[in-house]
Amino acid sequence: MSITGSVSKAFAHAEEVPVSERDLDWSVVQRVQAGNVGAFDQLVQKYREHIFSVIYNMTSNREDASDLTQETFIKAFQAIARFKGKSSFFTWIYRIAINTTNTFLKKRSRRRYISYENINEEVTTSEIFERLTAKSRSEKGALVHELQEKLNDSLQKLSTKHRAVVVLHEIEGLSHSEIAEITKTSVGTVRSRLHYAKQQLQSYLKDYIS
Repeated sequence: MSITGSVSKAFAHAEEVPVSERDLDWSVVQRVQAGNVGAFDQLVQKYREHIFSVIYNMTSNREDASDLTQETFIKAFQAIARFKGKSSFFTWIYRIAINTTNTFLKKRSRRRYISYENINEEVTTSEIFERLTAKSRSEKGALVHELQEKLNDSLQKLSTKHRAVVVLHEIEGLSHSEIAEITKTSVGTVRSRLHYAKQQLQSYLKDYIS
């Protein structure tokens, strides 16, 4: 085989190898670190809705969620020079969002509720929530308001660390390993917290899921 043929084959093989999301994000991060500030907007556009969703489900308030989402990206931009790529940007920005939200929740003096505007669509990712909405169409219409209040109240009774794993796993659909990386805990700890949180929710909602 000729040298040019070998080189062409090598390049063809390289093009077949898929680039991971982690690699794509890291390449953008490196551009930002090199001084291309505008490249950070790509990361904002890619993850803004995800981050907003997590924070909204933790705080139940759109205005707070919007402010905390902005704060999360400001913190990420300010710290991006120190980001070495040892974890994915995805888990790194989620960690900043969770920590920022937890700090906010600790400071917040008055109680709020997690509110689902599209409850019939959003709760389907959770086995518990599926059971909560497994009523006839007519019953759903009559019970939505009461169910929403009870669900809000039950979620608010969970500690922030238990609420976080419920939101990340049951609503955002993240894996145990992803949550462990975000929260800097072990997979076993994540599973334990999730198991405990589900037990608590089942206890709080027993009159609705029986």
